Order: sequence, then structure tokens, then C-alpha cells
Amino acid sequence: MPHGLILLALKQDDGAETLGIKTASGVLDVARANAILNISAPVTLEEMLRSGGASALNALAKSADAPEARGALLDEAKITHGRLFAHPGKIICVGLNYRTHAEETGMALPKQPILFNKYNNALTSHEATITLPPRDVSYKFDYETELLVVIGKTARNVSETEALDHVAGYAIGHDFSARDLQIETGGQWMVGKTLDGFAPVGPWFVSADLVGDPNNLAIETRVNGEVRQSDNTRNFIFNPQVLIAYISRLFALEPGDIIFTGTPSGVILGMPKEKQVWLKAGDRIESRIEKLGVLKFNLA
Repeated sequence: MPHGLILLALKQDDGAETLGIKTASGVLDVARANAILNISAPVTLEEMLRSGGASALNALAKSADAPEARGALLDEAKITHGRLFAHPGKIICVGLNYRTHAEETGMALPKQPILFNKYNNALTSHEATITLPPRDVSYKFDYETELLVVIGKTARNVSETEALDHVAGYAIGHDFSARDLQIETGGQWMVGKTLDGFAPVGPWFVSADLVGDPNNLAIETRVNGEVRQSDNTRNFIFNPQVLIAYISRLFALEPGDIIFTGTPSGVILGMPKEKQVWLKAGDRIESRIEKLGVLKFNLA
């Protein structure tokens, strides 16, 4: 399990998406540092989660200030972000997990977690551009900033008390949504949630020890600079401990699985019909969660 690490994904010139370590001196390019320092640290987040190797990343991080490592240091402001996750085993999403969000959408409060899924085609990066489908496919696009829980150790029939011991870390996930496909085609939640690029994740993966309590984090969405959602994860209906315990009774959670934990109130769907102005090409979305940075993406 990782400790003391803030990781991101770098889009290399050849298209590869490899790990970077955020340090006080800059972003350490893991693939480049491996070659320079003759270390075999994992070069993707999924490799680290499934095969171990967090200690090697920690060793690289400690070497960031060494003269020989300077050739692997990058300015974070100048990098191109890749996908933090490209091939997770499972992408599990939770619906209606804040009381005020359920109320604003006119849906009953769930008695147990509502689960649905996205697929890997939906995954994209910080500073990505989501290409919206033609209007005859969908046009009611909505935002949903969410805390992303990253599993680092297999969880099967675990208790709420031990659930967080299976969490490697956290990130910001955005459950971008096509409400017409989700609501107006017979309740097709999966269809409305998993079009290409509809799951931006980033900018960082932050190890669980650096985040601490996941149930006390400020969460916010801005559209073109305007605050649309503002809440705190203390207002979950089912917090990460409950979710992990519940899901692990249904099927095993494995290293590299990710859980989108639901969004707070303030979504377009929850507004009066006459005030629903759906997202469109040209909009810029910012998702903020305390300790996890700001995930940004554009629509085209």
C-alpha cells in the first residue's frame, strides 16, 4: 500500500501514459528516472496497485533532489496529463449518495447504495476535452463532481471498521452525465453515464495517509468560473466505509478497482425546468476536492 505519495500520469511523446511523482522539486518522470537511476519502479498506477512497488516509488521520490535525477524532473505546469486509470478492473458508481441531491432530483432516499457502472472507454484525463455526441444522440449534459476511492487491497466481506484499510488512496472523479439518455429512455443509468470520455479523473492520486478522513472534505464544481456545487463529504448518505463493506458482500473489490461515491446537490437536473441550461461545447468544468487538487476539462 502506498504512503506519502502524490502521483499523476504523464502523456509521453510516443503516446504512452506513465507515472509522475509530485515532489517539492517538481514532477519526477518515473520512466525516465528508472532509466537514469537503474531502478525498476512501477510506471503506471495500475501496475503499482496490482503488483506492489510503492516502496520503489518512495525511493525515487527521495532521490528527486539528487544531481543525477535532475534530468527526470519536470515542471508540472508544462506537462501533458495522461489518464490516471486506463484499465481498472471495475468502475463502480454510486447514485443518490447525498440527501440533498436525492431531494433535488425528486427521487426517494435510497435504503441501500444504488450501484451502476461505467466502462473504460469513459476514462479520460485532467485537462482533457470531451467531444460531445451529436444532438440527435444526446444534448442534456450535466456535471457531477465526486470523491473517487481507489482500492489497494482485496476486500471480500469486510466490516465497516476495517474497510478503509483496503483503500490505497483517493482522487477526484467526474461522473459526467447525459440526462436525456439516463432518465428519458427507460432509466438507462449506464447508457447516460458511459459515453466516450464521460469519466475524467485527476489531476492526482493521493495516498490515503495524506488524505486522512475521507468523510470531511470540501467538494465543489465550477462551470465557466461559476460555483454550481459546494458541499462536504460529511454529508454522504453512505460513506466510503459503508460502501466498501456493502459492495464487498456482493463481490470482491480488488486492487485497482475504483468507486465513484456520488455527487452533492446543485446539478442541472435538480433545477426547475425553466432554469435548466444544459452544458454545451465551449464550457469549462472545474471539480475541486480538498487535499486532492482541481480536476479541469473542456467540452467540444
